[in-house]
Amino acid sequence: MKNILVPTDFSAESHHAFEVALQLAKQTGAAVRLLHVLEAPEAATANFSAYGGPVNGSELPNSEGSIDDVFIPKLMEATKRRLHALRTQAETLAPGVAVADGVEMGRIGDGILSAVERHGADLVVMGAQGHGAMENFFVGSNTERIIRLANVPVLTVKHQQPQFEVRNIVFPSDFTEESVGAIAGLQQVQTTFPNATIHLLHVADGANSQANQQHEQAFAQRAQLTNFQTSTIAADNTSAGIEQFAKQVNADLVVIPTHARSGLSRYFNTSIAETVATRAFPPVLTYHLADA
Repeated sequence: MKNILVPTDFSAESHHAFEVALQLAKQTGAAVRLLHVLEAPEAATANFSAYGGPVNGSELPNSEGSIDDVFIPKLMEATKRRLHALRTQAETLAPGVAVADGVEMGRIGDGILSAVERHGADLVVMGAQGHGAMENFFVGSNTERIIRLANVPVLTVKHQQPQFEVRNIVFPSDFTEESVGAIAGLQQVQTTFPNATIHLLHVADGANSQANQQHEQAFAQRAQLTNFQTSTIAADNTSAGIEQFAKQVNADLVVIPTHARSGLSRYFNTSIAETVATRAFPPVLTYHLADA
């Protein structure tokens, strides 16, 4: 891993994601790039106060120019100040980690996806808010879109992680033949966190638990996992079962492979990954089966 992209809207959630990204970069030797996306002038105007600038203050002149002439330069200036402040914090939080920043103009999701391609990001680390969030741009729809469309793994962070020490990883699947496509990605996770226990989890709805365990053991052997446990939890709802088990084992990370194609196992349906990413307490790493 060489490049970590961190989209930020300067919210608490995005700052938590930034701190986690710095810790990962320090561990792996990666560089971090901060990104803020400025939306259309009408949307930016409504949210100008969130950038540290006034909406109706004396700082805005009564000029004859267009709204773009007034707001966009001021928004850009305020954004660059806040990005610079984050880079200054990084010097204290993670000395030696290279941190760059940039600003995109356009729709938030498009700007993030474009930056992934342009800067060769290997991982996106972004804050996540639940579906009830009304402000900032990490509401569910934007987070879910990046999970669904980004061609690199996405790590979503909702809460502060002062020490991102990954000791327990939950990996939910049905462990049938379809899951083979997830092995390479899981092996990369194991390499990054070699001391962590990987909890292979099957969320059962009344199926044969002995058969489930056999599938899990076969998967672990095929994936050459060195430190793992197999578990089955009964739940009617897959995402709820994953969240429940993550709490039960004090998970530090949930890893969910996914694919946008229909017809695959429910475990690889993007809706499961998107729901868990915006609801589960620990950080959630998603990656596409095709990327594995």
